[in-house]
Amino acid sequence: MKKWIFVLGLCLLSTFSFAQKTAVDSTQNTSLTTDILSFAKKHLSYRYRSGGSSPKGFDCSGFVRYCFSKFGMLLPHSSAAQISHGVEIALGEARPGDLIFFKGSNSKSARIGHVGMIVAVSDGYVKFIHSAWKGGIRYDVLHADYYRKRFVGVRRVIK
Repeated sequence: MKKWIFVLGLCLLSTFSFAQKTAVDSTQNTSLTTDILSFAKKHLSYRYRSGGSSPKGFDCSGFVRYCFSKFGMLLPHSSAAQISHGVEIALGEARPGDLIFFKGSNSKSARIGHVGMIVAVSDGYVKFIHSAWKGGIRYDVLHADYYRKRFVGVRRVIK
């Protein structure tokens, strides 16, 4: 009987330890996401520059790459290459910090041509920050016709 109680106690203790570890990992990820998105926000209104990847001017993938690199996460400098990183996520499972991908200027093309970082998700509403040809670093929403028609998918690069 004592042995059984001891084994049960060990099981409960290991479950508690696992729960604590999961909570710590989740908090660390939330903190990293918050830090990256706060850093990105500091660049609102910075100008767009084709091929740009510095505060002198950013294109979309250069901006995403720049923000993630400041936190030790290396991504390639092209939206078409960035979509191969991380894990594919259903739009309904998207959360802040995930990358959101779009077709380029031609909505009928299959070619990836744009990327942003999701900053807010709420009941079908997805807000993201990105570097746009018109306006530079700014917020936009997925339900706007221009982006809705070009939406390709979401990838999670922060584990």
